[in-house]
Amino acid sequence: MTMLLFLPAGETGYRWMRVVDARVVAEGEGLPQGDDPVVAVAPAEDVTLHWAELPTRSPAQAVAAARLLVADASAAPLAELHVAVGDEGSADRPIGVVGAAVMRDWLAMLAADGIDPVAVVPAPMLLPRPAEGYARADIAGIATVRGTSSGFADDAHLTPLITGGVEPVTLDRDAVSAGLVAAATAPALDLRQGSFARRRRFALDWRLIRRLAVLALLILGVTLAISLVRIAKYSFGATALEAQADAIARTGLPRGETVTDAARQLDERLSRVRGPGLGFSATAAAVFAAVRATPGTEVTALDFQANGDLRLSVAVEREALATDLKRAIEAAGFSVRAGTFQAAAGRVTGDLTVTAR
Repeated sequence: MTMLLFLPAGETGYRWMRVVDARVVAEGEGLPQGDDPVVAVAPAEDVTLHWAELPTRSPAQAVAAARLLVADASAAPLAELHVAVGDEGSADRPIGVVGAAVMRDWLAMLAADGIDPVAVVPAPMLLPRPAEGYARADIAGIATVRGTSSGFADDAHLTPLITGGVEPVTLDRDAVSAGLVAAATAPALDLRQGSFARRRRFALDWRLIRRLAVLALLILGVTLAISLVRIAKYSFGATALEAQADAIARTGLPRGETVTDAARQLDERLSRVRGPGLGFSATAAAVFAAVRATPGTEVTALDFQANGDLRLSVAVEREALATDLKRAIEAAGFSVRAGTFQAAAGRVTGDLTVTAR
């Protein structure tokens, strides 16, 4: 439901028409009652209409181009004019020109009566655009003429001059109603643009807020449930891995031994098997690898002690080789203490003590 409110013109006051379900259901004089959306209709004599091809990429470009056209066609200073651009779905677009002061007075007058119109439409734009020639209709007691690229108030003296003597075709009631409905639902030209655009009032939609809150709680609940399921899954997995580790540990421990701490008990058994320190195998392997890498050296005796040290007696061809062997063992990650080396029968012999770092 939309209310068409015709602004006062001359001695004529407010007039209105109520549009419901694509038809005019009532009309009257004065201010309308109710809270229906209001489309204000500006008097034809106060608005100058033009049509021109304008850019369609952005409203700002279209208005800028329209102001240039209006500046050439208007005697009034451009700063005192309000220019609005519409769209009728064709190449040339309607341009409405009205005094900025007049526009301010209209809106102030409506605001004083408690009305904030959703649009302000020039009266000629209520008529459908004719395919050719001119169309005429009486709307709310005011005769209006609309051409393919013009629109103005009907006047017995001026109309023939504007139309070039072409007689306007009077529209029937159905055609007029169609134009009124179109202007009420989707006006082709709305003067409420730029600095006169309607300010949108911010209002909280509590119903939407409640729905969003419920959705947020549901998302939070689902997220929490996913986290709990993941924690439970990890917990069950850890328990299963611990049980599996205990089962594997039992296979590496002596039969019948009570398992209290599988890792510690396996370390103790490994220490007993391999010996203290790094164990005999690892230490001896590193020593023999160093001996092989040092030509002219040989091991004559080997003693693995209870503290994990490996004492070895070596024989070398010359004293420098003993130092090379010591460095080779140290490079393998061990500490080496050298004893006293003696030369006898063309060989140099002595002791080395190898300790894990």
